[in-house]
Amino acid sequence: MLRELDPHTNFLTPEVFKDFETETSGEFGGIGIEISVQNSVLTIISPIEDTPAWEAGIKPGDKVIAIDGHSTKGLSLVEASQLMKGRRGQKVVLTIVREDEDEPKDIGIVRGSVKIRSVKATDLEDGFLYAKVTSFIENTGRDLEKELAEEVKKHGEIKGLVIDLRRNPGGLLDQAVRIGDLFLKDGATIVSTIGRDPKNKEVLTATKRSKYDSFPIIVLMNEYSASASEIVAGALQDNKRAIIMGEKSFGKGSVQSVIKLGDGSGLKLTVARYYTPSGRSIQAEGITPDIQVEDIDPEQMNKEKAAAAKPRGTREKDIAGHLLSEKEKETQKKKGKSDVDAWWKDAGNKKEEAKTTKDKILATDYQVYQAYNYLKAWKLMKGM
Repeated sequence: MLRELDPHTNFLTPEVFKDFETETSGEFGGIGIEISVQNSVLTIISPIEDTPAWEAGIKPGDKVIAIDGHSTKGLSLVEASQLMKGRRGQKVVLTIVREDEDEPKDIGIVRGSVKIRSVKATDLEDGFLYAKVTSFIENTGRDLEKELAEEVKKHGEIKGLVIDLRRNPGGLLDQAVRIGDLFLKDGATIVSTIGRDPKNKEVLTATKRSKYDSFPIIVLMNEYSASASEIVAGALQDNKRAIIMGEKSFGKGSVQSVIKLGDGSGLKLTVARYYTPSGRSIQAEGITPDIQVEDIDPEQMNKEKAAAAKPRGTREKDIAGHLLSEKEKETQKKKGKSDVDAWWKDAGNKKEEAKTTKDKILATDYQVYQAYNYLKAWKLMKGM
C-alpha cells in the first residue's frame, strides 16, 4: 500500500526499524551504501566512505540488478535493504550495471561493522581548511564545529573553508540546520518545510550561536549530494554566505517523518517538501552551482584527448628551440597553473611524491584544487 505513494515512504518491520535507529547513531552492521529507486531500477546514490562497499569499489550511479542472484526488479527500498543485510563477516554479491561498461559485473562485499566518521578535516594552508562531510548523523554538526575550533586554535583565524558535500546522501535534518547555524547570522532562514496544507509552513532560522559568519566559504557538490546536503548548500547560497561549486545536486527535497508503532515496527512517511530560504523547492530540481566545475577522471580525459587529437600544420611555436614569446616566458615563470592540462600533467607522480593528506588532495582532486584557488583569490581581492 505504501509503495504506491513515493519511493521514500516505507513500512519498517521491527528488525528493520531497529537497524534504522542504529544507522543514524554512526555505527551499524552492513555494507555502507545509500540507495534509491530511479526509473524503477535500484541505484546507488553513494557508498559511504571507508565502509565495506567503498573499499569493494562500489560507485555512485551503479545500477543494482541482482543481490546474491535474486533480481531486484520490483523490490522496494526496504526489501532490497533486507537482502543486503546479514551477519557481519558474511559475503553479499551485488550484480551491478555501470555506465560506460558493456557487461554487468558481480562485486562481492563482506558485511562488516560500519563506523561512520562523518567529518574529516585537512589543513590546506595556514588558516585555510578543507572539511569533508560524508553524511548527516548524530553529532555531525558538533564534530564540524570542533574541527573549526581546532583550526582557530592553531592559526588564530580561519581565512577560508571548503565544505565538501560531494557524494553525501544526507541524513538528519537537525544536523543540517546546526551546520547552517554555524555560519549564518541571527535570524537568517536556513530551511522551510511545507506539508499538504500550504498554511502549515515551518521555518527554521539561525540563532545567535554563530561564531563563523565572516570568512569565505566554498561548498562542493555533485549529482550524488542529496537531502540534508542540499539544505545546507541552499541555505548558504541563498543567504550569499558561500559559493556553491561543482555539479548540480541530486534533488531529494522531501521530508520524512518516522513513527514508531506499538509492536516495534515503524512507518517512514513523506509529509512535506523542503524549500530554500528564497522559496525554491529542492524536490527533483536540486541545487545549481554558482560555478560549474566538472570532476576530472584522468584516464578518461587522456583517452578523449587522444581521440580528439588531429594533425595540423606546423607553426613557429611547434619548432623545437624556438624563441619564446613574452606570454610563454611569463607562463614558465609561474609556479602554479590553473588549467586542467597543467594541473593533471604528472598527477600520478605528484600523488606518489605527496607526503601529506593536503598534498594528495590537491594533486589528485581537481575540484578541491579549484575551490582552494578560488578561496585564496577571494581573500587576496578582498584585501586589495
